[in-house]
Amino acid sequence: MEQRSSYEQESGKEPIAIGICCLAIIIALVGGVGFASHLVLRHLVQTLPFWIAVVLGVRSSRATGWVALPLFLFWLILMAVIWLYLLGIAHLISGHFSPTEVAMTILVGAASLAGIGLFTRFKSHISSARAVITFVVIAALQYACFVLSFLPAIAHR
Repeated sequence: MEQRSSYEQESGKEPIAIGICCLAIIIALVGGVGFASHLVLRHLVQTLPFWIAVVLGVRSSRATGWVALPLFLFWLILMAVIWLYLLGIAHLISGHFSPTEVAMTILVGAASLAGIGLFTRFKSHISSARAVITFVVIAALQYACFVLSFLPAIAHR
């Protein structure tokens, strides 16, 4: 049997549940929005960081929550901006959203909220420095993937 370090292994179900929330977001963004908008590659690139959290969740890693939290926050904020636009409250973005895309924003927002809720119950027992570094690195990676997804070679494929 493979031995995992204390950093890698966590008892409890929160890492797995957090990984499931991440997988739900990948499915909603790639399978829902990507196919509905014919922009699958863009959404694959945008969701790449979620795979880190999915793998860590399956492994019951102590780092799962700190990897997933910046992703949940990023996408929840983005979904809120879309909802504010659709409700005519704020115009930080523009565009047309099909009924499928609107439904997927609700799913992504709900999975993000659920993931944040799970994070608040998750006792990872990793150092504060490691948690902060993980959070910042993953947040930067998510932002980079999002920006990269708008390059012409990716955005329209």
